[in-house]
Amino acid sequence: MAKRVHQPREDAEFDFILRMSDVPVLAYFTGAWPKAIEPCRTMDPVVAGLAEACAGRLTAVRTDITRCPAATGRYGVTGAPSYVLLKDGEAVARAEGLVSDTALRELVEPHL
Repeated sequence: MAKRVHQPREDAEFDFILRMSDVPVLAYFTGAWPKAIEPCRTMDPVVAGLAEACAGRLTAVRTDITRCPAATGRYGVTGAPSYVLLKDGEAVARAEGLVSDTALRELVEPHL
């Protein structure tokens, strides 16, 4: 993942990133089980590209579901890949599965 995409190792780090961001946060939830690995790998460059394109207007956080179970539960994530756009800690938009870069941009842009 690009350096513009944070990768918290635990819930406390996820929460810290969320608190410190003064722009919307795209929480990109990933998983390491067999059916999730390939779709998440496919989406990594899409999320990284969006983070680069929206630098300064968006914080992107690649969140492993097993490492951040509290965040996963808090935002109702049940599968990977999933995307939850957060403003002031509240979910304002979401998507699941493989999505195009255009669809992900359309999810995020109205909230920037």
